[in-house]
Amino acid sequence: MARGICKLQISGYRCCYFCRRSRRAFPQIAQIRRRLERNDRSKQRGSSLTRYTRILERQTTGEMPQPPHPKIYHIVHVDRLASIATGGHLLSDAVMSGRQGAGTTIGMSKIKKRRLTLPLASHPRLNVGECVPFYWCPRSVMLYLIHCDNDPDLIYHGGQQPIVHLEADFQKTVKWAAKNEKRWAFTLSNAGSYYFEDRCQLAQLCEIDWNAVDAIWWSGPRVSSDVKEKKQAEFLVEECFPWGLVERIGVYSKPIANRVDQALTGVAHRPLIETKRDWYYPD
Repeated sequence: MARGICKLQISGYRCCYFCRRSRRAFPQIAQIRRRLERNDRSKQRGSSLTRYTRILERQTTGEMPQPPHPKIYHIVHVDRLASIATGGHLLSDAVMSGRQGAGTTIGMSKIKKRRLTLPLASHPRLNVGECVPFYWCPRSVMLYLIHCDNDPDLIYHGGQQPIVHLEADFQKTVKWAAKNEKRWAFTLSNAGSYYFEDRCQLAQLCEIDWNAVDAIWWSGPRVSSDVKEKKQAEFLVEECFPWGLVERIGVYSKPIANRVDQALTGVAHRPLIETKRDWYYPD
């Protein structure tokens, strides 16, 4: 057998000339050899940081297809559920601004006022604030701002735990809107900003960055700033949204689920109530 130098010798460990013989004669050296081989394989796959970067790249390169049955999500404070359910509808900010609302208002007053004046290009004479807004995912960027409670424009300071997610089906909502002559649209980014694009055709739904919508990591090192904006893509339906289309209510904890159940006492339509901690940010 040819005489050679094995990796153990290169790494500073004593070894006989024949690697195969050393494996039989020196079990400890064999363990070191296996450790070095694992390190080699790890280097070939890349470091943890490299693998993490690859995950982030997959989030934002358009690899995720459009979901076949998209869901939409609206967040409200739990103490508003009773008035919404008994009234039969979620209402737009434009409608609510002329009423005395029951329950806690969440969000930013400055942005709410701005949305009342932001026009939708896809529907002349219809503004963002005249529509009921939804996100395409739970665990939204807005929920994170509520959780952190460090934005000076935030008018609510009660944290994420009392916030509930109302989940509905996009396709059913579009059919309801067509039947009731309500216009709808969706944006490719945050509809509260001055520079969003909006669409109103089902065939254009593929223009949403579904990778960004589904992204868990939407901010931080090696994450494009576009991810945060595109994750905030919205679905908007004119004036009101029927309570009967809410299919599920996702909550932070069992005590909040009990509050939801109590709020829906006597209401004909009672959506499924589920504790969904993965829809919220870690405390």
